[in-house]
Amino acid sequence: MRAKLPDHEGYVERDGVKIHYEVCGDGAETIVFPPPWSIVHARVYKAQIPYFSERFRCITFDPRGNGRSDRPGDVAAYSLDNYVADILAVLDEVAAHKVIMVGLSAAGIHSCVLAAHHPERVKAAILVGTAGTVGPAYPYMLPQHFATKRQTFEGWDKYNRDYWLTNYRDFAEHFVRHICSERHSSKQIEDGIAWANETTGFILAKTVEARSIPPSFDVSEAMYRKIRCPILAIHGDDDQIQPCARGRFIAELTGAEFVGIPGGGHNVLARFPAKCNELINDFLDRRLGIPAPGRRPASRTARVKKALYLSSPIGLGHGRRDIAIARELRKIHPDLQVDWLAQDPVTRLLDASGEHIHPLSARLASESKHIELESGEHDLNAFQAIRRMDEVLIANFMIFQDAVDDGGYDLVIADEAWDIDHFWHEHPELKKTKLAWLTDFVGYVPMPANGAREAFLTTDYNAEMIGHVERHPQVRDRAIFVGEPEDIVPLSFGQDLPAIRDWVPKHFDFAGYVIGEHPKSFGSRAELRHKLGYRPDERVCIVTVGGSGVGTHLIKRILQSYPMARARMPDLRMVLVAGPRIDPASLNAPAGVEVRAFVPNLDRHLAACDLALVQGGLTTCMELTAAGTPFIYFPLRNHFEQNFHVAHRLDRYGAGRRMDYATSPPDMIASAMVEALKSSTQFKPVEAGGAARAARMLAELI
Repeated sequence: MRAKLPDHEGYVERDGVKIHYEVCGDGAETIVFPPPWSIVHARVYKAQIPYFSERFRCITFDPRGNGRSDRPGDVAAYSLDNYVADILAVLDEVAAHKVIMVGLSAAGIHSCVLAAHHPERVKAAILVGTAGTVGPAYPYMLPQHFATKRQTFEGWDKYNRDYWLTNYRDFAEHFVRHICSERHSSKQIEDGIAWANETTGFILAKTVEARSIPPSFDVSEAMYRKIRCPILAIHGDDDQIQPCARGRFIAELTGAEFVGIPGGGHNVLARFPAKCNELINDFLDRRLGIPAPGRRPASRTARVKKALYLSSPIGLGHGRRDIAIARELRKIHPDLQVDWLAQDPVTRLLDASGEHIHPLSARLASESKHIELESGEHDLNAFQAIRRMDEVLIANFMIFQDAVDDGGYDLVIADEAWDIDHFWHEHPELKKTKLAWLTDFVGYVPMPANGAREAFLTTDYNAEMIGHVERHPQVRDRAIFVGEPEDIVPLSFGQDLPAIRDWVPKHFDFAGYVIGEHPKSFGSRAELRHKLGYRPDERVCIVTVGGSGVGTHLIKRILQSYPMARARMPDLRMVLVAGPRIDPASLNAPAGVEVRAFVPNLDRHLAACDLALVQGGLTTCMELTAAGTPFIYFPLRNHFEQNFHVAHRLDRYGAGRRMDYATSPPDMIASAMVEALKSSTQFKPVEAGGAARAARMLAELI
């Protein structure tokens, strides 16, 4: 899912070639992100556009030869003159007069040409991994290497015209892997290969052959020296496409500020986006006087204690437990101001609980929507969905960073806010206050049916997380596992990595399970049923699948089973909580089923009912376990957390009946409902006081 869609898009045509462009944001200042070499297109800037378009008008366009732009077949169409003219044509089309340029790779040349020969159009330029017409170059990237006739093609000999015409896909993978030379870059590599395969070896060869066409303007050292606008040059010191020495040389010629990224490859905008975005913010603030968010911290003269709380929006369970922790924390620090950076549907729960929502919450990209788009029929590969949420996560992290930089907070409490934990570990210098990290599971687990590739990827992601924590233990001032050591799955992080049960206790404190409000406090079950409107002579079945729309298929199948179950139990009453993201009218519920969109006190209904049918989310299942309510749960197919972490914990408590959606038709579900209503249950008691224990751990940081 894209974190932000363009406000306007269109085509500009030059000499019969159409160039597709997009405009995002409506700020007073304009940033242009010209495309680099035609092996990729405008989406290469996906980690920048959603964030910067909140303050700027951002212009991107696809290069001739890729994306939604045309692919002319003649060599001359790909000359430097044409690439530069395309930029000017797009700027004229969108009425952008004087702009800030952000140019990756070959777009660095284009940005310098504009800054030198059209200085009235360029206010400043940021060059990233810049290519150049001067300075040192790798021999395997030179035109003579490209044109050499060969019999074999190993390594960089694949940078060859003949090879591209016969085996372009293999070259594209080779090239992209060297663009993304950093460890743990599998997602950036996947993106790059996909974009590269939107063009062809035939087209890309034309772009190299066109470099022999002399431009109509000077591109010597003298051109670089005549540039007068402020320039920032960012270059990875392990760039295998454009030598870091070339970036330094161009920076010297232009008088640019130079920032080297240790261990960085060619596209640090994608691999280290948080760091690069902050460098751009700082540069524009200092050199152009465009205020960077959070660079003018709020006054702390009053010394009001403040915490910024982030609660995962994937389901409402996190919100219920986080509100409980916040209430306990205020008992210890009554003057504590808690601001919530949260998304719908959690914001509805926070509103109903009288909590204060940070205004920047409105700018967050929807993680719940992304999850829904990733899901199939009761099928969600949670691990892959998180990987493919990278654009959303970096956009939301930057908004979070703005909030922290500007808010004067004493503590950040992050309940499975994966972006904060990842980027602060990757760039500890961005951390401006204390961090408390909460989670109820640790470790990605591959689904066996998804083979060796997923096993490799989960291992790689786990290894990155372990490396982060062990290299920078100071980033998490407190790491709290919501549960007990026995709740940790008896599995490994992956090949050559430690066992999860051995590693987690060394890096986490244990709060015990945290329930929004323990059912022990609800009073007698008879009184609770009376308050909620449930009669003593009826059997109440609650159906709930969380705050996203992923459970739609499960709901519809359960609704098909209801008439069958009621035929055997006439006193059966079903209450369906569809959730705020599912249209109740779309469910075609049979007569006798009550459909509610949102229930803020759902935990009480779960404690009062006779049976619940749920997905495999931990919070709802544990609320049912604590209440002693019989329940049937259907883990989402390919959802590693529900199938491994949650299932292990429920087995430990002896709670719930697990059913497989794919092999459970409506009549089987109806029979399971009747059987569960006729059977007695005896679950292991769920510990109380988890919220208070977690609050005491957090209070020590304030």
